[in-house]
Amino acid sequence: MRTVEIARRLAQLNETEQACQAYILALHELGGADPDTELEAALYILQFGSGENYKISYTVFRDLYNAGFCKEDMLQIMDGAFYTPNLKLMQTRYRKNCALLGKYPYIFRKDFLKFEDLPIRFYPFDDNSYTPFYVEEERFGDYIDFREPVIKHYFFNDLENPILAKDVYSQYELEYLRDNVRRSEDVARENHIYLHYTSWREFCACLACLNIKPLLEEKKIVFLFEEEIEQYPIDFKERFRIDYSKLNVRPLAIREVTRMIWHGQLSSHNGGDLFNEVFDAHPNLIAMPSILMSNIEETIEVTRRELEESGSLAEAQQRLSYWNDPKLIEELYHNRARTDKDILIGMYLYRKEYTGFLDPNSRIVPALFFQPHFSNIIYSMRSDSKGRTVLYSEEYETIRTSPVFLGFKYIKTFLPMRRPTTSHGGTVKFMDGMAAYENEHRNEDGVTTVATDAVSERVMNRSFMVDKQDRICRDSVIVRFEDGKLNPTATFTALAAFLDLPYTQTMTKCTDCGKEAIVPGKATGFDPVTVYKTYDEYVNDKERIFIEFFLRDAYQYYGYDFHYYDGKPMDKEQVDELLKGFDTIDSYIRKTWRLAVARTEVWQDGVLVEDEKVRDEVHEQMVDNYIQRVWESRRKMADVLMNDLRFVGKNGQPLHMMPLLKPSPELLEQPLYH
Repeated sequence: MRTVEIARRLAQLNETEQACQAYILALHELGGADPDTELEAALYILQFGSGENYKISYTVFRDLYNAGFCKEDMLQIMDGAFYTPNLKLMQTRYRKNCALLGKYPYIFRKDFLKFEDLPIRFYPFDDNSYTPFYVEEERFGDYIDFREPVIKHYFFNDLENPILAKDVYSQYELEYLRDNVRRSEDVARENHIYLHYTSWREFCACLACLNIKPLLEEKKIVFLFEEEIEQYPIDFKERFRIDYSKLNVRPLAIREVTRMIWHGQLSSHNGGDLFNEVFDAHPNLIAMPSILMSNIEETIEVTRRELEESGSLAEAQQRLSYWNDPKLIEELYHNRARTDKDILIGMYLYRKEYTGFLDPNSRIVPALFFQPHFSNIIYSMRSDSKGRTVLYSEEYETIRTSPVFLGFKYIKTFLPMRRPTTSHGGTVKFMDGMAAYENEHRNEDGVTTVATDAVSERVMNRSFMVDKQDRICRDSVIVRFEDGKLNPTATFTALAAFLDLPYTQTMTKCTDCGKEAIVPGKATGFDPVTVYKTYDEYVNDKERIFIEFFLRDAYQYYGYDFHYYDGKPMDKEQVDELLKGFDTIDSYIRKTWRLAVARTEVWQDGVLVEDEKVRDEVHEQMVDNYIQRVWESRRKMADVLMNDLRFVGKNGQPLHMMPLLKPSPELLEQPLYH
């Protein structure tokens, strides 16, 4: 029996919930091949569906109309179900916006269309999204979310002249401009935001969906339509008798900073230092090198306590005297509604060795360049009831739920990525070196770093996969370390465009506090030697094949060729054979664990064992037991991953590859790395 027949039978039996699910399955199976049945299914789902099932019907009606199927009927259904119920709200919003603009001094055209004459009708899809219907063309367009938290334009490429933006209809982007372009009064020069719209009629239509009021309050915006672009930029002194040059530049206030550039940590040893050094001393960034997230949280808490326990401003300034910035402390002290975000910005701003490069006369508010660091990024995985692999990372959850991140209205995210086998080798080398160093220098209470199962951690770490609804990754890209090293101009020009930052001279070199970044024995700057390192002492070929096989989707998506895995399918027996050959990582686990347990006391029958040989045997057994647990965990992980490489987050939402930043093709100096 066909699915649609099952749906009809369930409908006859008044099993509406099951019938809706069957009709939904039937729509997937039909795939546009049977318009009559699709209409039947969509009408039933619209009438009896629950939750957001109506969206399925909505999409079917829209697509059937665009395909030319019973257009008059489809439009009538769309009108009755989605447009007419929201008509009064949109009419009211349109009239309010027109009234506000009619009184606004910096819009020079006031012949607003009648609502019924608008060339576009917007059919609400959900609370934020609409589908435009182009009346003259008799067609529906693609969904539009006016509040989608993504900055798609490169607004701040050129800061020599006032900001000029073309055909911006996103509420989110319009508020972003309002919040991040400083007032002319604050920078003592003409600094209005010029919005140019190539179609007056389209602009009028969008007033049915936008909220104009918050954009007008500070009179930052100048609206230009069609040929009015010739007026850009306006001489405000001559035309409006306003001379901003007579004012003084206003120092940056903490609350002015509303956007964060999150330099995320994909995993260990992905070349994050390179990106910190490139963005160091940027005139539009409040930036410092990476800081442990735990230290950030602790420092925020200590600073908050110092402010709250101070009985006066003088006392607060005394407690935080090491800031050496009384005005900054005063601003935080008097802001009784201070947030973690406010305190963090203050903590950054007082570090003049890093923020002394800010341009005080800049047209835009600087962004916070933030790289909270973790000693490692660990993911766990399990299979859910539907056979899907669920990923969870405590570190990612810490970031996602952090009050600091939640406090920023605008977040741009980029994560550096390095070839996984190379990054893995560097990680093992680091763990081995740290273990040796700490063992040599530790005191009696010291703890030695141990090598963990870095191969398993590497293949389980899929930080490059994100839930598209997670706000902190909604506007994000992966940037390959190899691109930054081999094609720095092309890469960082493209990254600046994505981050909406001017590409400045400071980004053409690697610095720390504005000085050339030099670390003895380390390949710094754009030296490409680290691109080609293989770390053969720290990883063997079977381990590398294992990594490439289980990250094969990432290799393909992010443009890495396989160097060890032959690209052929593998079965469980072949994977088990690889697991037996993890000699290198296991040798470092054993080596570092021996150092870690070397000073562990051994007791037998309540008596401290003094015999060195017996202690060594017990210590070796401890190491063997740990290795055995590693092997068992490794095999379980491989079994889970052998099922599929499709993953969901802890909320059951599918995870998708974070987009890859593509270096500017015209600026490539070398072929792209593979």
